[in-house]
Amino acid sequence: MKFYVLMIFLFFMVGCSMASSLEPAETAVLLAENTSQPPPTAISPPTAPSEPTAMPEATLPPEATAVESIYSDAANADVIFVEATETAANTWTFSVTVEHPDTGWEDYADGWDVLLPDGTILKPDPGSPFTRLLLHPHVGEQPFTRSQSRIEIPADVTQVTVRAHDLLDGFGGQEVVVDLTAVSGENFAVQRLNP
Repeated sequence: MKFYVLMIFLFFMVGCSMASSLEPAETAVLLAENTSQPPPTAISPPTAPSEPTAMPEATLPPEATAVESIYSDAANADVIFVEATETAANTWTFSVTVEHPDTGWEDYADGWDVLLPDGTILKPDPGSPFTRLLLHPHVGEQPFTRSQSRIEIPADVTQVTVRAHDLLDGFGGQEVVVDLTAVSGENFAVQRLNP
């Protein structure tokens, strides 16, 4: 009797040491073979992806949604007023008043741009989709004003255009052309360091 107990113990120990050196899927097959039950579905161990995996768009926060710079007749993010203030040589702060019928995360004004005459978008943060990214809807605050500093405008540029973007419909609302050599004009005011 002691001999059989010893044999079972040894068999058990050898089996455990073999199983610990096997992959989980192999262990499941080995156990199934010894118990005459069908093996469970093999589960491969997790492997590190060769490239970073992006989060599905549905789980991205609304402010991280990809933006397309399209113009649309349905777009209705309007720039109502712009105040441009020169804070250092060729460096400006823009305060832009936008009006849009925000309904929530699914449709809101999500950014505005300052453009040079050649169409170049001025961005203090090159990683941003806009000159000024708007991070949330402004359902109960219409129109609303947001500012962006550190906007560098070349000394020879005398005019810029400010436009707003609608998350749902893109660009296409009212734009404001700002004459940087004037003190004020239609829907804008300018403050220069040396007028």
